Amino acid sequence: MKKNWHRVVLSILLAALLASPSIACQFFSPQGDLALWDTGPLTLDPAISADTSSHSYVMQIFSGLVRLDRELKIVPDIAERWEESPDGKTYTFHLRHGVKFHDGNEVEAADFKYSWQRACDPATGSGTAATYLGDIVGAKNMLAGETEEISGAEVVDEYTLRVTIDAPKAYFLDKLAYPTAFVVDRANVESGQNWWLEPNGTGPFKLQEWRPGQWLILARNQTYYGEPAKLEQVVFRLLAAPAMALYEMGQIDVAPVSTSYIDQASDEAGPLHLEMAVTPELGLYYVGFNTAEPPFDDVNVRRAFCHAVDKEHIVKVILRDMVNVADGILPPGMPGYNEALEGLDYDVEEAKALIAASKYGDVSNLPPITLTVDGYGNNIPSYLGAIIQEWQRNLGVEVSVRQLETGRFLYNLKQEKDEMFMLGWIADYPDPHNFLDILFHTGSENNIFEYSDPSLDALLDQAAIEQDETERLAMYQQAEQLVVDDAPCIPLFHGANYILVKSYVEEYELSPLGIPDLSRVYIDNG
Repeated sequence: MKKNWHRVVLSILLAALLASPSIACQFFSPQGDLALWDTGPLTLDPAISADTSSHSYVMQIFSGLVRLDRELKIVPDIAERWEESPDGKTYTFHLRHGVKFHDGNEVEAADFKYSWQRACDPATGSGTAATYLGDIVGAKNMLAGETEEISGAEVVDEYTLRVTIDAPKAYFLDKLAYPTAFVVDRANVESGQNWWLEPNGTGPFKLQEWRPGQWLILARNQTYYGEPAKLEQVVFRLLAAPAMALYEMGQIDVAPVSTSYIDQASDEAGPLHLEMAVTPELGLYYVGFNTAEPPFDDVNVRRAFCHAVDKEHIVKVILRDMVNVADGILPPGMPGYNEALEGLDYDVEEAKALIAASKYGDVSNLPPITLTVDGYGNNIPSYLGAIIQEWQRNLGVEVSVRQLETGRFLYNLKQEKDEMFMLGWIADYPDPHNFLDILFHTGSENNIFEYSDPSLDALLDQAAIEQDETERLAMYQQAEQLVVDDAPCIPLFHGANYILVKSYVEEYELSPLGIPDLSRVYIDNG
């Protein structure tokens, strides 16, 4: 899943809150509602959502056949059980009886088939359907406009759905925990183009009110089929004053901690260190190369740019050791993570030699290079500025920066990228396939690098259907080394989540995927 780069934007909302007791009461109920800070979703359509911020809401409002629990294991959700055929290609899901949409209508197997076919309809414009539903027989045909039905999704009866995939794949069920596979209400979708502004979901919360740029309120779904949410409502302050300021004033209950505040938050002599929680994140942040265009169509140039960046210095000095240097693609904690992987270390002389060995021969022959980033107002992260300076100092290369606003960047980067781009990827499920295949396989929706290596594709295809787990992970380790050596990107660092949580807030925890399960959270008023 693409990472949404959160930006701190000043707003007049804080002043309005402090000046208006009625508004303040609406936000901060004495009954124990949870108040959070956020930038807000870009969409609430499960078939379209592909960024962390949008997922954070979609996964509270909607749900699917299965879900990932706190240990990132697949567990039943709307499907109470399923059987897998001996050949590993057919799954028969048995839905719970009495699961209802927020409007009270019951969910049936046909609703899932409709939802998946809608996601695979080219008219929907989903950028995730091929990745997360493409293993189902007939899904790719529908995505190509060749059919109007996913033949591999069969409605057996009201509560039974039989799904056939093209080959046995260990990660298939994990994909069904992704929002693209969630169920949506047909009548809701067909009510208009902007139906998702009033979504009729099945999740533990429903959308109560949304004023973009001001607030978004989720209310407990009283008819939820699972354990009801403990909170009556969750109030998100959207693009309000800086999160840390709001947190210190008691206006929000949870706040992200940036490098600017890490000293204050971790100071044992201060009031905040006991409220700070650090959780690992299964993510990778990287600079990607457009390998289809000069100069990064030359592997020597790509490798040179990798060797010219002192990642350890940047992580230690600029990022304050809040993240881990990435030698490869897979983050620590991911199955298949390889401590013995050989990365492209900081080596200025090697970088210069690679430029000389490239088809360009000298940096003076390189074409202009632009780096595409998310943002506005000529504000770029300090670590990215340091990387650009290192390319200039170590290679003599000038790199310009072009900013795209967030929605355009996250959902149109593949078409709009320049020679390089800065992006992050957070796991959707704990399997190396989610990084190596989805990001680097030829033709993948998320292969923004335009990268293609037939030998890598063959290895990834073999790993995808390998049934022996040890052999499969060994194949992915081999694939990872191929990717690192061929350098379609510069792996920079693996992230971690630093947050402050008020002492009266219980069970608020970011998963390694970066999203909290708000249904578990409660306020301890004792």
